[in-house]
Amino acid sequence: MIGRRRLRAGLLAAVLAGLAGIACGKKGPPLPPLNLLPTPPADFSAVRRDVKVDLTFKIPGANTDRSTPADLTRVEVYALSTEMPVTSDEVVRRGTRVVSVPVNKPKDPDEPEPKTPAPKGPGLDQNETANVSDELPADAGAESHRAYVAVGINKRGRRGALTPRIAVPMVGPPPAPAEPRITYDEKAISVTWPVVSAPGQTPVTYSVYQPGSIAALTATPVRDPLFVDQTIAWDKPRCYEVRAVETIENVRIESAASPAACVTPHDTFPPATPQGLVGVGSEGAISLIWTANNEPDLAGYIVLRAIEPATEFTPVTPAPIPDTNFRDTVPTGSRASYAVQAVDKSGNRSAPSNPIAETAR
Repeated sequence: MIGRRRLRAGLLAAVLAGLAGIACGKKGPPLPPLNLLPTPPADFSAVRRDVKVDLTFKIPGANTDRSTPADLTRVEVYALSTEMPVTSDEVVRRGTRVVSVPVNKPKDPDEPEPKTPAPKGPGLDQNETANVSDELPADAGAESHRAYVAVGINKRGRRGALTPRIAVPMVGPPPAPAEPRITYDEKAISVTWPVVSAPGQTPVTYSVYQPGSIAALTATPVRDPLFVDQTIAWDKPRCYEVRAVETIENVRIESAASPAACVTPHDTFPPATPQGLVGVGSEGAISLIWTANNEPDLAGYIVLRAIEPATEFTPVTPAPIPDTNFRDTVPTGSRASYAVQAVDKSGNRSAPSNPIAETAR
């Protein structure tokens, strides 16, 4: 009997040990660390401006397995001057690294928000847009193209997926336009320049810039030598430069910039003359009303009056009034003539309105 009990106890212990082993799992060799690779930089594009190529791309924000954020420390751009068509891989293997953009460490979503925002790192954040440049080598014309590829580098120094390569033709850019001419009115600044004649077969268009900027004021290159800037601001200087543009093999080739032209607009333009002035006489007073002006910089109105026998108009309101009505107290039986002027915030006055005459009862 005792032997049977010992046998049952041993079997129970063996079963429990087996279950424990199954629950804990068998200890094996450590798994290799995940090696995430960033997706290629998006929206990779290039514009050649005279002897410089400006490159734009979006910093990756995900890995090739669709996980986020991207395992990323920097984005590198490689260039290769070549006469033969090349692949993206060949540009990276045989080319030269011309740009390295550091990428800031992304915020840990599990960490609480700090009371004081941390200062931004020295690089760009994931999903930000990068604008970088490559100065063309002196012998760039000896090759037919200069190819570019961008790629993200992860924390282990491994390259992620490559962008498609962009091949920039090394043809000569079109001639630079002459200095533009600037005029303005109360609504906009107009920029014009002489037409450029280029020896190439493609039509020449134009891009307008503020000096030192690579963001064109023209959304797309324009065919006519005219740009109208409606973001006019009085007494603030505004400068413009123009580049001639040819599109060759789907790449924009821009000339050197024209000489910059600047203007500081001053508001010397009076408001429109007020319309619709009418008057009604009452006991010891004359009431006026007129149609409102619609200028955005309107300061108000000046009411002018001449009481017979006087014929010269003089201001009744020493400062502009905002309303489009006015009640003037005059002696009973007086006959008075009135006109109204509009005044803007720069002090410009319109011509007087058509005069009217009324008599106070």
